[in-house]
Amino acid sequence: MADVMSMEDIRAEAARLNIDLSSVDWNSIRLPPGEDFGIKSDDDDLNEEDSLEFDAGFGNIIVVDNLPVVPREKFEKLEGVVRKIYSQIGVIKENGLWMPVEEDTGKTRGYCFIEYNTPQEAELAKEKTNGYKLDRAHIFAVNMFDEIEKFMKVPDEWAPPEIKPYTPGENLQHWLTDEKGRDQFVIRAGSDTEVLWNDARQVKADPVYKRPFWTESFVQWSPLGTYLATVHRQGAAVWGGATTFNRLMRYAHPQVKLIDFSPGEKYLVTYSSHEPSNPRDTHRVVLNIFDVRTGKVMRDFKGSADEFAIGGTGGFTGVSWPVFRWGGGKEDKYFARMGKNVISVYETETFSLIDKKSIKVENVMDFSWSPTDPIFALFVPELGGGNQPARVSLFQIPSKEELRQKNLFSVNDCKMYWQSNGEYLAVKVDRYTKTKKSTYTGFELFRIKERDIPIEVFELDNKNDKVIAFAWEPKGHRFGVIHGDNPRPDVSFYSVKGGKVAKLVTLKQKQANHLFWSPGGRFVILAGLKGFNGQLEFYNVDELETMATAEHFMATDIEWDPTGRYVATSVTSVHEMENGFNIWSFNGKLLYRILKDHFFQFLWRPRPPSFLSPEKEEEIMKNLKKYSKKYDVQDQDISVLLSEQDREKRKQLKEEWERWVNEWKKHHEEEKMDRQMLRDGEASDVEEEYEAKEIEVEELLDVSEEVQDV
Repeated sequence: MADVMSMEDIRAEAARLNIDLSSVDWNSIRLPPGEDFGIKSDDDDLNEEDSLEFDAGFGNIIVVDNLPVVPREKFEKLEGVVRKIYSQIGVIKENGLWMPVEEDTGKTRGYCFIEYNTPQEAELAKEKTNGYKLDRAHIFAVNMFDEIEKFMKVPDEWAPPEIKPYTPGENLQHWLTDEKGRDQFVIRAGSDTEVLWNDARQVKADPVYKRPFWTESFVQWSPLGTYLATVHRQGAAVWGGATTFNRLMRYAHPQVKLIDFSPGEKYLVTYSSHEPSNPRDTHRVVLNIFDVRTGKVMRDFKGSADEFAIGGTGGFTGVSWPVFRWGGGKEDKYFARMGKNVISVYETETFSLIDKKSIKVENVMDFSWSPTDPIFALFVPELGGGNQPARVSLFQIPSKEELRQKNLFSVNDCKMYWQSNGEYLAVKVDRYTKTKKSTYTGFELFRIKERDIPIEVFELDNKNDKVIAFAWEPKGHRFGVIHGDNPRPDVSFYSVKGGKVAKLVTLKQKQANHLFWSPGGRFVILAGLKGFNGQLEFYNVDELETMATAEHFMATDIEWDPTGRYVATSVTSVHEMENGFNIWSFNGKLLYRILKDHFFQFLWRPRPPSFLSPEKEEEIMKNLKKYSKKYDVQDQDISVLLSEQDREKRKQLKEEWERWVNEWKKHHEEEKMDRQMLRDGEASDVEEEYEAKEIEVEELLDVSEEVQDV
């Protein structure tokens, strides 16, 4: 190992060599292989684990038992079947498949050894094929070769296992027990990532945890708020804890670009794309699905970018994201992806296709899961020049039964919007006019929970209006639509309660292009982002009245907190000026503002669903005054405290002012004799006691002589 120098020695050596350390790019420095200069890396534990796996010797070999026992003439056929199954999982080494044979009979012994390139491939092969049913009589039993020694050491006589005392782990939901009922949020600015409490009563953000260079690209909360995920070149990691943020698990995936949690937080999907060796080839894509708690790869998907470029809303190098869409509610039972003319639905018990085959749908363009049930809707455009109409279909999983279908004619485009409880599906359909020169918009409303799933068709008052935005009220029966022409479109609210779509109100000429509903419903923000420069209108849909109007100049993002009490507006680094965020009350009162240079992200920490039944929640709402007394007292105490703080602050300002006045009085007194001398002995400083006199003073400025000729 090289000699270790102290920082003082480094500065001295740099000064001797005339090197300015402030101009050195430390990130460009690479240590010699195997040398750490006495500084332990944060990733050493990963390297140690990897080296242990590779140095174990047999960690990349599996033993496959319960193979058919066949004579020598069928040996090659059986070997070909086994090789085909296991080469799909990883690369088998040359001469890496060995099937022992009985010397006496020449028949196989019913098992084989397979050697992969890496231990990870061997582990995955064991996980995927243990219990694989080759036929009725042969179900594979797969073990790691390293485990054979462990099995041979099993004692002949059974002994009861040693009972270890239970040591509870950290409560990862501890943050939900905050006595003040506050919510947390995470921000990224510059190189720092910071988690804070939203202490709106104290009108400030209260720090929880701060770490520089915590992530190399972005951070992401898990859907229920249990974990905070970070992304690095080596892979992803999740963090959490009772009082601070500890690293709970790592997920090795080099050059990972994107991540996505399943709704119930059981699984994490990671994505990377890699440059092809041949410029004419497309990027190679790698997708891993990890078990969040154990860190094990449950399944991986590899292929060209073209194979994953269908569906989704965005991604890298042409790949749509998310590639996999999760269904079945918070149980994480199913996930699906769309391919060319197919929708492939997988179940998470075995991570294989349901019924081992995809659902064939000719020319399918889009699909979307219900947020609560194993039902998805799909859209198929017109085929054959309009001879075969477009359609929207609903499918039940795992039966793959088509529950409902609606044919659509003269369709230009179609978008699907699920209500958060899965009770309604709104399909926005843009249709061509008879002349095919323009389009108009209509809606098809599916009532999912009602018998036979009735469908209602409705249009805007002016069906030629362009629809700019559509949003369902969370857990509610209302939705909002922004429609018309910029720069001042109209905003309409509708209700679907009572079996019929009814318009509630139309707000004329609003500077809005986005709708942001409160998670609790009732309140909505009509926001004008981008071209509208951050216009905000806080609207109460129950009372059909505007609560407040405001502006957050150049705002790029708006996000309600999970309770619907507060909302954050932010200006990220896409703009060079005014970076930072504002926190508002639900009714549009600005509570506090924090400016941050190079501001990248603001994310509220999600909350898990309430354990209370709908009946209990309704009972609490009816008796809210009784339950709110405790918090009214707390609010009053905080109000008194804030008033005392204000009074103390004013008192300090007054005392500071008086100190300043007294200091200048003292200074004024010390200069009294000097002023008296300047006034020719007059002692008074009162200007009114002096009489102003005008004195004419003649002053000789210049004398010159001129000689004149006579």
